[in-house]
Amino acid sequence: MTALAPAQVRARLTAFTVLDVRTPGEFATGHIPGAYNVPLDRLREAVPVLKRAAHPELLIVCASGARSERARTELAAAGVEAAHLTGGTSAWAAEGHALDAPDGARRVWPMERQVRLAAGSLVVLGLLAGRGAPKARLLSAAIGSGLVFSAVTNTCGMAAVLGRLPYNRPAAETPDLPATLGALDRD
Repeated sequence: MTALAPAQVRARLTAFTVLDVRTPGEFATGHIPGAYNVPLDRLREAVPVLKRAAHPELLIVCASGARSERARTELAAAGVEAAHLTGGTSAWAAEGHALDAPDGARRVWPMERQVRLAAGSLVVLGLLAGRGAPKARLLSAAIGSGLVFSAVTNTCGMAAVLGRLPYNRPAAETPDLPATLGALDRD
């Protein structure tokens, strides 16, 4: 059992320990009830806790399913079995299931949308600047090459950089990673 549809998860939600691997900013905009936030770039820090604690059914979630599948693969390589939610929280919400969010939480775009905006903007900038300075077109080529590399390796350096921006960091009401790992260790 590696990929589960939202209906399959909803029927047994209380049986799962749900890890949401989105950025804290994305997590705060809405997450599956009871989910713990462990950002993908810090997943390795959670492995010892996940191995030690009793989490018989671990479910990994992100916005669309891409990051959660990557996280599931990383955990499997570390000896931690997990499933992931097909379509992520987007599919969950589209099927009418509730998402929890703190009151007054700021709205952060999903990471895929942030990457598309940043990459597209840099490509256009490179092309426009290239009208006056032809070497500036190399920026567009570099971004295009980075997107190809991202697709081939199923990684995204731009997402890692964008995830560190202030609006993608934890809001005051979002538990930090050590607090989350402590809660996972107790469950």
